[in-house]
Amino acid sequence: MEQDFEQALDTRTAEVLERCTSCGRCVEVCPMPGPAGLTGDPSAIAAGILSLLRGQVHPEASARWASVCSGSGHCIQACPEGVNPRFMLALARLALQRRQEPPARRKDGFARFGAMTTGVRVLSRLQLPPDLLARFRPEEDADPTPPDVVFYTGCNLLKTPHIALLCFDIMDAMGLRYRVLGGPSHCCGVVQFRAGDLATSGRIAYRTVDRLAAAGGRVLSWCPTCQVQLGEIVVPGRAAENRLEITPFLLFLHQHLDGLRPLLRHPVRKRVGLHEHPGIAGVAAAAEALLRAIPGLDFVDLAQPRVGYQCNTLNPLPEYKRDVHRSQLQAAADAGVTTLAGIYHACHRELCSHERDWPFEVVNFLELIGESIGLSRPDLFKRLKLMQDVDAILADAAPLIDTHALDLEEARSVVLRDMLGEQPLPLRA
Repeated sequence: MEQDFEQALDTRTAEVLERCTSCGRCVEVCPMPGPAGLTGDPSAIAAGILSLLRGQVHPEASARWASVCSGSGHCIQACPEGVNPRFMLALARLALQRRQEPPARRKDGFARFGAMTTGVRVLSRLQLPPDLLARFRPEEDADPTPPDVVFYTGCNLLKTPHIALLCFDIMDAMGLRYRVLGGPSHCCGVVQFRAGDLATSGRIAYRTVDRLAAAGGRVLSWCPTCQVQLGEIVVPGRAAENRLEITPFLLFLHQHLDGLRPLLRHPVRKRVGLHEHPGIAGVAAAAEALLRAIPGLDFVDLAQPRVGYQCNTLNPLPEYKRDVHRSQLQAAADAGVTTLAGIYHACHRELCSHERDWPFEVVNFLELIGESIGLSRPDLFKRLKLMQDVDAILADAAPLIDTHALDLEEARSVVLRDMLGEQPLPLRA
């Protein structure tokens, strides 16, 4: 019988403890100790992580380092022993979380999952009619022919559904047969994992992996959190016959650039800077190559710090995160771009409203690929968020609120928390 999730993690923790020599190379290349105010010896900080995993007394600096990890991934290639330090720090955060009693962890995980589910359900319905929402649900009587690819949305992508719809449109233009899985019913389990509720996290994640495997076709992920959670934390601990390879959608597009290039027929005469994160290896380079393939587009390297795997991984250091956003916006303005293009959905939710205050548009880069192909999906999330008024947003979305029979006060609460409340760098007065 396959090991359960907790046993698998215990086995892999023992492997990390055996292989890591606490040389400190992972600390040296990490971009987060400086912003977090950590100035200690890198080797001592790394050794403290091993002590934490053993349940021993450890330096506070080590726990602090684990808590501010943004998943940039620079450490993975730097480790001379082949350890994945990003996974090691995830284990360290888990060890800290598991100091709470199991009922408290389950309660915390349940509350986090409930808030996420409500946000996804309400925000997607404030933007899409039922026929478009149906595209995110697998059909029970789907064509039995195996698809070319299975597109895994994750959960929170549905808050900015125009990005997902552009993915579908691009796959349609490429002539791909695809099946869509995602949403809270196909969660990666990261919410419960972060709360320390391993029993629930493993049950959810294993079920999702099995469903992805059963769907047939190559599995493509969109969300970097899902990619890390399933690709690094969940799948490697399973038996070899139950492992599943998951490829980021952007890497897949880049691998098929020769087939995509003839579809890029329409010039896009814009000067574009890219908002990027290095956490998922190769994705930022793939996005740049895809943009450079668009005729007429002038790509500008904004030469900004490469940290995290999307903006929300910087949340433990809010002032640093605000500085990163402020620097990015200023660099885009100084470079004279017409367009600041992001890659991921979470970044778009946080940055799109700055379009109001700066002399350039803020888009997801797929909008530019779509424009060159001749595809367009309105960014309804940005249009609503730019209103900056909950009453105006609810009034604008009133027909969809009625269509989906949404509770008005619940919708108000979600808009305030998950739309207007996601503004790390405040807009100008």
